[in-house]
Amino acid sequence: MKFSLYYHTLKHLKARQIRFRLYYACRKRWRSITGFQYQLPQNIPAVQELQLTSSIVHPTSFYPDNRFSFLNLEKQFGENIDWNFKDYGKLWTYNLTYFEYLHQKNMDAETGLQLIRQFIQDLPNIKDGLEPFPISLRLINWIKFLVKYKIQDAEIDRSIYFQTQILLDNLEYHLLGNHLLENGFALLFSEYYFGKGSRSPLAPKGGSARLTDKEARDSPLGARGACEQILSTQLPEQILPDGAHFELSPMYHQLMLYRLLDCINLMQSNGIGDFSRRSALEETATEVASTMLGWLKEMTFKNGAIPRFNDTAEAIAPTSQQLFEYAERLEIIPPKIRLGESGYRKFAGENYEAIIDVGNIGPDYIPGHAHADTLSFVVHAQGHPFIVDTGVSTYEANAQRLTDRSTAAHNTVEIDGQNQSEVWSSFRVAKRAYATILKEDKNSVRASHDGYKSLDVEHQRSFEFGDKTIFIKDDISNQKDRLAQAFIHLHPDVAARLENNTVVTNLGNITFAQSKKIELSSYAYAAGFNKQVESVKIIVTFTHCLETSINL
Repeated sequence: MKFSLYYHTLKHLKARQIRFRLYYACRKRWRSITGFQYQLPQNIPAVQELQLTSSIVHPTSFYPDNRFSFLNLEKQFGENIDWNFKDYGKLWTYNLTYFEYLHQKNMDAETGLQLIRQFIQDLPNIKDGLEPFPISLRLINWIKFLVKYKIQDAEIDRSIYFQTQILLDNLEYHLLGNHLLENGFALLFSEYYFGKGSRSPLAPKGGSARLTDKEARDSPLGARGACEQILSTQLPEQILPDGAHFELSPMYHQLMLYRLLDCINLMQSNGIGDFSRRSALEETATEVASTMLGWLKEMTFKNGAIPRFNDTAEAIAPTSQQLFEYAERLEIIPPKIRLGESGYRKFAGENYEAIIDVGNIGPDYIPGHAHADTLSFVVHAQGHPFIVDTGVSTYEANAQRLTDRSTAAHNTVEIDGQNQSEVWSSFRVAKRAYATILKEDKNSVRASHDGYKSLDVEHQRSFEFGDKTIFIKDDISNQKDRLAQAFIHLHPDVAARLENNTVVTNLGNITFAQSKKIELSSYAYAAGFNKQVESVKIIVTFTHCLETSINL
């Protein structure tokens, strides 16, 4: 069983991912033997005086007496902050070291400086916070804070340079995806901060094992212009033609767009470096951001919420409205786009909005934020969430994480109790479902997926959208005696009761035809990380065909 999981997971990785995984593993062992340590530089390039347009204010997460609140979990440290605090999981520790609270509304320069200096003082003992991902976010947040308050501090500048060296030596080519893009965004900020424009002199000196000459040119180890290499290659790859970030999480789309807008802000406000190359990067970034804004505008409900497909949770990313306002300050106008390559489709009637997922789970080589939710859908009725995704409550490798990602946690069909896509651990997918759109027009879509081919079964689902009705038909080919169950998850604010073959709610009625059994059950709605609210789900058992009518 484990061999199958590993095989069907690893076979999709890119050669570069495998090469860097092996390289970093061997280097870690060698450095452990030799006692390698990064050295804090004494001489660094002159820091530039930068300008930035106002960005986005973050929610409050830092309070007096070193009290922090992330992911709906609070911890008060008192005088000394434990930057390695692990009791709430790694993601909480990451958030502690991101320093996004430097940009909350009530943060002042003196308090922010105290936090930064305490982190620098504890730097030799910090563990998770010196991984490349939190370094990337921290570099951006520190630089934005220093620029805002026009702070010049040699010790902080030396630490920024030092952390940039560590980042350059550990770029996340073994992961790719949003992690590598964050690395690139951070390097752009660091290069501007030290006034080196399109050239990067920040490669670590000594201690770095070397690859072949060609690999060295293609790798982050000693590469010049690492940020441009990352951004110029990853932006076209990671942003689909319809504007979606290719990991297909609306929340991560917001996060990547936010960081890209910050980079555009940086380039617009500061004329440093080779003008022709910088203007080309700025032009590319602006075009990409514009398309991403168009996709986000299409995917945002009228009440400002986004659908919670894949790993999407509340209060993590800036809201769509905040991003639209930020883009307006940067004079970036979102175009009208048509949802396409992302696999999402949006339909609206007189009193409802619906978004369906008829695409694949994401890029094969990095599906870590994907769920087993092919052909799922969500509905807002009368401006309120009605049929919802159950959401994300944890990133820890536990039973709840597996439940959050399972087919049964989404508004689609499960057969024989199996997931469409073989999600496992926290961020792994082995066998995965591939979707095919069979027919599509203005008011309807028919699609299928092969996630149950091991059972010799195909699930086909059609959607038809009217002014006040949504009609869904599920067909199971070669059904035999297998158990098919369709799930519909209602928002906690929706009251529901079962009357014969109809579920009656305060926002609309849902009627089922050709069902064998209909039942109402409770489920845990993730109102954010580590926060669950009891709600109602509908479980419908059927054989070959199920017809669902939603009257709004």
